[in-house]
Amino acid sequence: ALVAGLGFAANAQTEGAVNKISVGPDFLLPIGDNTNGLALGFGGSAMGEFNVAKSLNLTVNAGYLSLAPEKELKDLGATNSGVIPLKAGAKYYFGGNFYGAGEVGAAIFTENNAGTAFTFAPTIGASFSVADKSSIDLGIRYEGWSKNSTTLSFIGIRAAYAFGL
Repeated sequence: ALVAGLGFAANAQTEGAVNKISVGPDFLLPIGDNTNGLALGFGGSAMGEFNVAKSLNLTVNAGYLSLAPEKELKDLGATNSGVIPLKAGAKYYFGGNFYGAGEVGAAIFTENNAGTAFTFAPTIGASFSVADKSSIDLGIRYEGWSKNSTTLSFIGIRAAYAFGL
């Protein structure tokens, strides 16, 4: 509701018609039966958007996430785990500020011998102009990391500052 309300109050121009870079914090909330003892993920990312059609941008995304264990595991001495997600995809703006996006890539675990997982992330969100070539980008996504027939699932939230190139 908040995103929809902001969309009506924001400038009605199409945000997707420019090349831009955005940076901002990411938050992940594990969902489903297989959370592997994770309580929360937090970190940051940078995304490049490259316009290929009126409302379509190709994206590249890189970041770092710290995954916190559940309290019971933390009490037993478990520490945060690190992940470097590298993704590429496309973002389509539905006229005005709202968009849908999809990305695929790799989630590289930073612990010794932890390996890499295939990652996929469908997203919905909105981008609001705050100045001539800058905007605030708010997105919510489902993100899955698949490895060895197991998928960790998350609801992700990203709030970023974007500036045009």
